[in-house]
Amino acid sequence: MDNDDGNCNTIATLRARMIAANPNLGTDENQDQWWLLGTSGCHLCDIAEQLLSQFQAVQPISYQLVDIADFDEALMMEFATTIPVILTPSKRLNYPFSVLDLQQLLVASLSSLYKTTSIRALL
Repeated sequence: MDNDDGNCNTIATLRARMIAANPNLGTDENQDQWWLLGTSGCHLCDIAEQLLSQFQAVQPISYQLVDIADFDEALMMEFATTIPVILTPSKRLNYPFSVLDLQQLLVASLSSLYKTTSIRALL
């Protein structure tokens, strides 16, 4: 699994840049969703979407398709050679990935969410 977690702040910053480029991603509905970054005509992106659909059969996740062609050139080029990419609110998963990798991503994302929620409760 090629999983570039970075840290939560890096993913949050990246997602914020994407929201600035595509304000529709900033809706309450999209904030907690996984984002599948890809573009039209990308056969690997089609495969990644099929994997996500298979995963949804056993795990109730929702995701948003995000076309990198809608970004400015600098942001688009950050992903041009790595799509498809899945971004959760706290993790990044680069292709190739499997359904098992998606399960591990879900567990890691929920763990990050739990830690963040627990820390906020303490404050």
